[in-house]
Amino acid sequence: MEILKLATEWAKAEVFSTRFFIIFAILFLLASIGFWQLGKTDLAKAYIIPTLVAGILLMTIGLGLFYTNKSRINQFEKEFNADAPAFYQSEIERTESTLKEYTVVFKVIPILIIIAALLILFIQTPTWRAISITTIAMLTVIILVDGTAYSRIEAYHTALKLIDLKNYIKK
Repeated sequence: MEILKLATEWAKAEVFSTRFFIIFAILFLLASIGFWQLGKTDLAKAYIIPTLVAGILLMTIGLGLFYTNKSRINQFEKEFNADAPAFYQSEIERTESTLKEYTVVFKVIPILIIIAALLILFIQTPTWRAISITTIAMLTVIILVDGTAYSRIEAYHTALKLIDLKNYIKK
């Protein structure tokens, strides 16, 4: 049952973490509404669409991850009860592939932030400045939330590898 407990705790922590995507999405959407209603300058008006798009993207990410991880909690118990060693192996493989994906994310996002920062320096139109600043803000949110998720899945993967599988093999 140790494997099931670890998997369930990890999934519950992920469900909690994905709520931050949703919270930030709501903040971006509120900012878009604020710029739409109160924006007087060209720059303020230029933020309406970028913050709306960022809010929708973060909401999509948050809701997608929320429901995926919420359904995993129930699925874990079924898979574990059906075949504990197979469940263990699938979790090891899944966590390894996820850790590799995060490595790519942590290389790509900083590059995108640098590109957006360079756009701010070299393109002076309000629209591109708003797009660049909003992109940096959105990517910062993603890297903050994903940084904690990476730490969690890394700890989960390490804990899985420390489990003695002999206790789960039916004789």
